[in-house]
Amino acid sequence: MTDTSHPPTTSHSPFVHIGHSPARIDGLKKITATVPFVPAMSHPGMLHVALARSELPHARIVSVKTERARAVPRVVLVLTGADLERIPNLDPWIGPAFKDHPLLAIDKVHFVGEPLAAVVAESVEAAREAAALIEVEYEALAAVIDAREAMRPGAPLVHEHIRPSGVFPDLAHLPTRSGTNVCYHYKLRRGDVEAGFRAADLVFEDVFTTPAAQHASLEPHAWLAEVEPDGKLSIWSTTQTPSFVRVELADAFHLPLTQVRVRVPYLGGGYGGKMYDKHEPLVALLARLTGRPIKLVLSRGEEFYTTTRHAATLRLKSGVMRDGRIVARHVEIFWDTGAYADIGPRIAGKTGFAAAGPYRIEHVWIDSYCVYTNKAPAGAFRGFGTPQIVWAYERQADLIAQRLGLDPLAFRLAQTLDEGDEFATGTVLHAVGLRACLEQAAQAIGLASAESRVLSPESDRPPGRRPPAVGIASAESRVLSPESEVRTQDSGLGTQHSKRRGIGIACGLKAVIYPSTSSAIVALNADGSAMVYSSTVEMGQGSQTTLAQIAAEVLGVPLEKVAIHLPDTDVTPYDTITAGSRSTYHMGNAVRLAAEEARRQVLEAAARRLEVSPSDLELREERAFVRGAPERGIGLPELFAVAFGGRGSTVLGQGRFAPTTAPVDPETGMSAKSTEYWFPGATAVEVEVDEETGQVRVLRIAAAADVGTAIHPAHCAQQIVGATTMALSLALFEAMVFDNGQVANPSLADYLLASFEDASPAITPIVVQVPHPDGPFGAKGVGETAIFSLAPAIANAVANAVGINVVDLPITPERVLRAIKEG
Repeated sequence: MTDTSHPPTTSHSPFVHIGHSPARIDGLKKITATVPFVPAMSHPGMLHVALARSELPHARIVSVKTERARAVPRVVLVLTGADLERIPNLDPWIGPAFKDHPLLAIDKVHFVGEPLAAVVAESVEAAREAAALIEVEYEALAAVIDAREAMRPGAPLVHEHIRPSGVFPDLAHLPTRSGTNVCYHYKLRRGDVEAGFRAADLVFEDVFTTPAAQHASLEPHAWLAEVEPDGKLSIWSTTQTPSFVRVELADAFHLPLTQVRVRVPYLGGGYGGKMYDKHEPLVALLARLTGRPIKLVLSRGEEFYTTTRHAATLRLKSGVMRDGRIVARHVEIFWDTGAYADIGPRIAGKTGFAAAGPYRIEHVWIDSYCVYTNKAPAGAFRGFGTPQIVWAYERQADLIAQRLGLDPLAFRLAQTLDEGDEFATGTVLHAVGLRACLEQAAQAIGLASAESRVLSPESDRPPGRRPPAVGIASAESRVLSPESEVRTQDSGLGTQHSKRRGIGIACGLKAVIYPSTSSAIVALNADGSAMVYSSTVEMGQGSQTTLAQIAAEVLGVPLEKVAIHLPDTDVTPYDTITAGSRSTYHMGNAVRLAAEEARRQVLEAAARRLEVSPSDLELREERAFVRGAPERGIGLPELFAVAFGGRGSTVLGQGRFAPTTAPVDPETGMSAKSTEYWFPGATAVEVEVDEETGQVRVLRIAAAADVGTAIHPAHCAQQIVGATTMALSLALFEAMVFDNGQVANPSLADYLLASFEDASPAITPIVVQVPHPDGPFGAKGVGETAIFSLAPAIANAVANAVGINVVDLPITPERVLRAIKEG
């Protein structure tokens, strides 16, 4: 349920399209099922693929016997890792950071579920039957399952050698490595952290953990590849990175980019799980070998072995003055990246540098390790590692405030980074509305002002339990007061349950992925219609509508006359990724620049016709006219007929947005510009804790996100609600369970997700608008902001309610009850 007391729409936008909330331009097509999705596609003569997978976490491959599989009727081809090395002009190793991911396991397997062989057949059923008949003889090897154990000297090596892929400029300094499971070590050094600890009145040290998790997108991964008559490789893919996949396919098969085409229809969810190449090169190879269209759709179980969210262990040591000021912080993070690095090194670096938190801290030392283990690979996940670090530093923020007897909200506000402050990396912050997010979230949940907060009465504290996070009280003073204890009777068992309520708050700050580039083309037609060519992938976030609003605003045409071309690397220009909440800012700027270039051409032509300067003209309502004298103007159809060659003519504008960068010292992590912009958010919650069962019920959530200018306010509010709901599931339920590297819950029957009943608290989305000077019309991203801080806010509220402190996610009834019993 969404609380509408904070309406997400703006009331007085100075623009025609920006700041308004029109219907989604893709909405009708989606609800009438007239849009394409890869899993539903079919081409004439299409073959199907099934994968045989490893049953061991780490082992040498002695032999792979495929005779029985080949004998299954309707089987066309069986391919193993050993076959790959005999195929000319093929690089069988892929990966965005390191080339550590074989198309099929070569020589050894690295995790349970790693593909060993591919079976191609006339039907899905035949392919799966044959795959199940493949026999593998292994020589078992010692496996490493824990990231910290994998770092120890002498630990079994997941990869004997790792070769950088050279894709990302910020990882260009990485050498080929051997003899270690640490594929990347990010370092940040600011000030003198040991001197800071010596000067501190108190030093606190805590360890926090977060588990691996599944993206659980509604649509599974799917690919359909074919070789066109001229030899061109064409693939439909459920990817968030079509430009990247195109380059990887060209590299794998030594083809020019003109001979590779990647198309992406609408996605049924992504959340980072569909980034970079997964099985695109394998499916493309099978299409080249068979000469027929090839389709692979992963099962739900296979999704759990394809990509996950990084499990992480975080150790925070903080030096604090008695007034609550944090003066020194040492952070160690151990990211379990699984058997393939995927994008883990960038998470370790781009998220690692923010691990000290959004606070003014003079001395900071961060070590962020990306570590191989013999488990399913981990990659990008909504928030790009930020939820993991926020869980740690916002839990410790409350723990410190609790131990010092300080108000948690006032503790944060006293040292929150603000406009003009310098981040730990040496980058000056601009357009950062973190303080506004904290204050508005607190106000929406009913927190009293800092001056009126009081300690909860000692008599109301459960016996034998340490004081909760003190001072947070709702306007009704319900937290740990007599009114906050609710006793209910179970009619079936006749037992009473004591339930206590508490309120918690937390905040977070994320940097946009940097460096990155977006390009766009805008074609303005003589009838006032326009086509935007963009490789941004629409996966439910509303990007098509947002980009259309930007183009329509610049061109002065109706929104309904703007269309967005789906990503197609033969047609749409380069874009780094659709992820990291970067599309509105980066692609939005590219579309703005392209539309402005088309607008410039139109106004120059109109100026010649009207005998005025282009600077004296406006372009609105499909007319160019003199500012202040709208009767002196010319309509687009007439202008195009006389200036651009006829009624069917088109004006093209091209825009490329690639923000300037600053070098990063790899030894200190310091940089004058470590990111292009920041997006902050804060969450306040009220919970009810059943002391007899440990069950935590979230009653109310206020989630605030600084979005810059809200291009589409309703979409911004929807993104906040969606991210909050996802965060709720991760906070209370989700965890991949491993048994010696084997995923023990690889299905939605065993992997717990929040249900509609669980996700039913009143959610108040708060759209905070602190415009960024370089954003399109001042806009920033919003897709991830509300996922950062809900988990620590819930844990802080639980501590406030019953005086226990949870340091491991998820916050399950078992963990809560155990902590209550242990006091």
